[in-house]
Amino acid sequence: MTQEKKPVRLGDLLIDKGLISQDQLRIALMEQKKQNQPLGKILVQIGFISEAVMRDALGDQLGQESVDLTKVVPDSEAIRLVPTDHARRYHLLPITFDPETKQLTVAMADTFNVVALDQTAALIGHEVEIKPMLAAESEIEAAIDQFYGHELSVEGILHELDTGEIDYRSLRADSDEYSQPLVRLVDALLMDAVKQGASDIHFEPEDGFLRVRYRIDGVLMQIQTLHRNYWSGIAVRLKVMSEMDIAETRAPQDGRISLSLAGKSVDFRVASQPTTHGENIVLRVLDREKGIVALEKLGLTDDTMTVLKLMMARPEGIIMVTGPTGSGKTTTLYSMLAHMSNESVNIMTLEDPVEYPMAMIRQTSVNEAVKLDFANGIRSMMRQDPDIILVGEIRDEDTASMALRAAMTGHQVFTTLHTNSALGSIPRLLDIGVKPDIMAGNIIGVVAQRLVRRLCPQCKQPKEADELERRLLGVGPDEPATLFRPQGCPHCNQRGYKGRLALMEVLKMDKVLDELVARRASSRELYDCALARGFQPLADDGIRYVLQGATSLDEVTRVVDLTDRVL
Repeated sequence: MTQEKKPVRLGDLLIDKGLISQDQLRIALMEQKKQNQPLGKILVQIGFISEAVMRDALGDQLGQESVDLTKVVPDSEAIRLVPTDHARRYHLLPITFDPETKQLTVAMADTFNVVALDQTAALIGHEVEIKPMLAAESEIEAAIDQFYGHELSVEGILHELDTGEIDYRSLRADSDEYSQPLVRLVDALLMDAVKQGASDIHFEPEDGFLRVRYRIDGVLMQIQTLHRNYWSGIAVRLKVMSEMDIAETRAPQDGRISLSLAGKSVDFRVASQPTTHGENIVLRVLDREKGIVALEKLGLTDDTMTVLKLMMARPEGIIMVTGPTGSGKTTTLYSMLAHMSNESVNIMTLEDPVEYPMAMIRQTSVNEAVKLDFANGIRSMMRQDPDIILVGEIRDEDTASMALRAAMTGHQVFTTLHTNSALGSIPRLLDIGVKPDIMAGNIIGVVAQRLVRRLCPQCKQPKEADELERRLLGVGPDEPATLFRPQGCPHCNQRGYKGRLALMEVLKMDKVLDELVARRASSRELYDCALARGFQPLADDGIRYVLQGATSLDEVTRVVDLTDRVL
């Protein structure tokens, strides 16, 4: 019979974490006897601990998720579900509402307040599941004042802007900033982009208007067209949020925003670029939940997965992931690192910049200001006793030679390279000055990839392949060949596609290929030899997905050249 674990007392937990001393706990307990208040409240009241730290500690003690409301932008649908008077009476703030799972997330100071949870369920309907999250009481009160009584939807804010005036000074003010519609408009656009699954948000000023576009599943889509007058205010707000210099408009700038949107932590990498019509600002959405995918969920065939795992099992050498910008190279590298990460290995990364923080992995951003480039960074990392090194990108001969030197001295090195195919990485390295005899024997393998949009399973339409499509697919005239085309439905926002999948080719180097590389064999020789040894090109992987009905032939031809299949 197993004994139940005794709950850890809050005071002991805070001392174990080094947040308060034994003397401070003794003083707080004495005050607690006088005031008959919860210990946590007394510690905050005396000033021994901040409310934010107390919130996280209580979350640990109770096994509850906690939320920092100072970095949260609530969903306008969630706010609409719970009226102001109800939120104030029961000290709760609705954060997100997911219509598919019918789950409402609410922030509460007391997540075990059964009356508040029952009354909220009765108000919005018992079919909706309520997920409470722990938050500081003062933060809840401040957030109710901030978000209630203001329009939070994009359309409503635009209507408000069309009928009112803009106070640019309040864009920089911390107090009651939500009374300014442009502040709410920026937050609403960021929230909308995350909910739609955008990877990038483009704010593009034209001569007489501002265009707002999202990149969804790799394709740019226009979302809003705003009056030119709003752009200076929106630009100032984005710069304030990303800690850029608001006075500098003639030089490019970079910044970062961290927010909690749609119930999850999302970072935005912000870049401004001066153009003829004003500053162009692009935000890269770094959703931590999507950034690190399990290796098994990359959609690889069993054979390709086996080859990839054999490559990762090699104790030293370099593995390269190639493809154009936005083809998911970083996601693949992180998946490989996460698969290999454990307490027995020291993994270090050098990135430009670090996109997704990962536990147990030492991550460093390159910094030109202190002369920490990729080549110097690899030199310094070699003195940190690493087992595995990730180099964000090989751009020049110095970086390439340092990465290969690390691979030659007993380290496993992962990196990216901009080439069109796996075999194209060999001439690319030769072009930047790497000697072929250094490459031979030190390259474990190369992964080349592209991302294609996945057909919406709810509305895709079957069609019989015509003669040209059969030739592209390599299907005989008498064989059945059913393709699928996009249609569009509410599930995919009328786009016909929902989500993306990766096309991959994995080239595992061996002694025969190394010999060809060492004697500068032609691309044709390398390709024929690789095919003879079981290499599957990108086009074959794309055709596999088309025949499975996962994507359309148009999508594959958009990212992979299939013309040589009909010649």
